[in-house]
Amino acid sequence: MRLIFAGTPEFARVALAQLHASGHEIALVLTQPDRPAGRGLKLQPSAVKQYALDHGISLAQPRSLRLDGKYPQDAGDAQALLALAQADAMVVAAYGLILPQWVLDLPPLGCFNIHASMLPRWRGAAPIHRAIEAGDAQTGVTIMQMDAGLDTGAMLLAQATPIGASDTTGALHDRLAELGGRLMVQALDLAAQGRLQPVAQPETGVSYAHKIEKEEAAIDWTQSAALITQRIRAFNPFPGATAVLNGESLKIWLAEVSADKPPVSEKFGTIVAVAPVGIGVAALDSIVIITQLQRPGGKRLSVAEFLRGFEVQPGMVFEKPGG
Repeated sequence: MRLIFAGTPEFARVALAQLHASGHEIALVLTQPDRPAGRGLKLQPSAVKQYALDHGISLAQPRSLRLDGKYPQDAGDAQALLALAQADAMVVAAYGLILPQWVLDLPPLGCFNIHASMLPRWRGAAPIHRAIEAGDAQTGVTIMQMDAGLDTGAMLLAQATPIGASDTTGALHDRLAELGGRLMVQALDLAAQGRLQPVAQPETGVSYAHKIEKEEAAIDWTQSAALITQRIRAFNPFPGATAVLNGESLKIWLAEVSADKPPVSEKFGTIVAVAPVGIGVAALDSIVIITQLQRPGGKRLSVAEFLRGFEVQPGMVFEKPGG
């Protein structure tokens, strides 16, 4: 097929690469404008833009697609390019811009979205994070026919995958990105044969994966040990769970739940054990064992490495979120 592809981060790049490798013609790529990143805050191209540049694919970076919005010139230019592309379908993956109705109506086969959840659970911006944070046993990818709603379109294909006890958002992201690309190729093959069968999403089981805010990253030791460790995995690699010890804000990257209960006399956030294999911290119902952490400006370290340069003793207490 002749396709328009719209996406921005690495999740989308993986799908674009699979579509390209499968023999589909990518007539045009849409991606978000370059953003400042890194310590120097230099403008950086998105992963999707870099792929398009490396493979000589036509590229556009409109700030908006709304013809009546803040950037009508961008939208008008994009409209001309999309019409010129004469694509059979448009594939969207983590693009980051809302598609107005004129875009949804443009390709003869419509717009297909690769969504990293088993819809209707976890519609919205951060489905991978929220699935891990909630302790879900599984998630997956849904290929959806896009409509004007927020991830409300008919389902075309879906495949589930288990969430392991040690899965972080980073690890699960990589698996779902590969799965999403494969499913999208399969969906397009079926569409070419006229064999896609849209199924409306159930009205029950709807939940929303709201955007991750950095303020959420502060660990609240009054929560259960299971919830704390789920949130640590969910916020790895972004934004990184944080905890303040001796006035220093630490990133907590990996942790697990101990079978041991914290001493009744210890308040939440108290360090109850220190060993090279982990730092035990009292939570609501059990002990959280921190196994990987990081000081500001430093590298991620195992506890054994961390203890060589930072004194940690039983009885020390992590400060409450916000100080």
